[in-house]
Amino acid sequence: MFKQRYARWMYDWETRLTTRDENRVVRPLEWGFEWIEPFLREHGFDEALPDPEIKADPVRAEAAMVRINQVLIRNSDAFFGYKRPTDFHLEERHPELYPTNVRPETLAQDAAIKQQAADGKTPRAQFLRFTSAERTPYPENNLVNARWYPAPAHKDPKRPKQAIVVMPQWNADGFSHNSLCTIFNKMGISALRLSMPYHDIRRPAELERSDFATSANIGRTISACRQAIVDIRCCVDWLEEQGYEQFGVLGTSLGSCYAFLASAHDARLRVNAFNHASTAFGDVVWAGQSTRHIQQALAEAGLTQDRVRALWSAVSPCSYYDKLVRPEVAGPDKKVLLVYANYDLTFPKEYSLQVVEAFKRIGLNFKPRVLPCGHYTTGETPYKYIDGWYMGKFVYSAFKALRKEKATGLSAEAESASEAKEEAITS
Repeated sequence: MFKQRYARWMYDWETRLTTRDENRVVRPLEWGFEWIEPFLREHGFDEALPDPEIKADPVRAEAAMVRINQVLIRNSDAFFGYKRPTDFHLEERHPELYPTNVRPETLAQDAAIKQQAADGKTPRAQFLRFTSAERTPYPENNLVNARWYPAPAHKDPKRPKQAIVVMPQWNADGFSHNSLCTIFNKMGISALRLSMPYHDIRRPAELERSDFATSANIGRTISACRQAIVDIRCCVDWLEEQGYEQFGVLGTSLGSCYAFLASAHDARLRVNAFNHASTAFGDVVWAGQSTRHIQQALAEAGLTQDRVRALWSAVSPCSYYDKLVRPEVAGPDKKVLLVYANYDLTFPKEYSLQVVEAFKRIGLNFKPRVLPCGHYTTGETPYKYIDGWYMGKFVYSAFKALRKEKATGLSAEAESASEAKEEAITS
């Protein structure tokens, strides 16, 4: 009886949180072939490009987009590959909120943060900037933005430098997940909090929300996914230039999808925290409560869940499970945390359980953790602390294991004393 009442209470709370924003826009279905054509032409896949008359026929256009997804999956190493940027640089500025809702309390918070910066009451922060390898028609989106949280230098010069790329959730503001980065710093781990495509400072001025990252424009959504993955990998390139040796990635919700796809195509990402994970991109969009406005547009165009799944198969984690354990990608051993929630209405639990079963099938080294809440309620007290504990403890332990793989030259006594001090900090 209690379990049923708790579930009903949690579902009601989750629904209130996912419906409080009233600025979601229902945009009509667009195939978006133009977003994929540059890659196909550059890599010699011209035969996958549909003729103009095919684009004008909904049935043939859908079939053409499904074929393009199949081409991208077969050639995913190229699709998620990139040319290394040459314009990495750090800039300093006052952090801003970049809200994605128009609730009065959020707008008041945004105004207060801006006023504090204008009054000189808040410090400036460092941000890594560089030009994304995936170009879009939006200059602000093409300039990657990642807030830099460098950990203090360790007293042991032989200790490997470690860093993690942090990806927040869809429609995250500019402050989301920043507290995680400061926690990682206390563990001796540096962090780059990456702004996802079309988010915060990268969001085009015409948008109130980060709608272009996921929308009823099929090709643009695929392009945004590709951009996120290559941006993650480029962040690791910059970290390597700074002398870092061991790397991880943490992603939440949509960021979890991006993190998975990046790790499946990059052996350097040894520590992986997938916070709210699911299987097929299209399943989540179709069945998730927070994407109901996108599902509405797709359904009005006559699509079904199965057909939408095929249209976004190239950016679905389930298309690349086996790649995650390839020797050339897995390296000695990828370490994975998989977090999901019992009452999730945005990433339905049934799909998360499919991920658990798939990870078991492929023999992945992973730790599953279950939250007693939903998707949006993860950000509420006390659940945000439970989630933070799961992620913090995993990241600390996983990077500690990586250090043990590398000869440090420390005596056993010195190693033990160093670890005891670190554990005291994180307790």
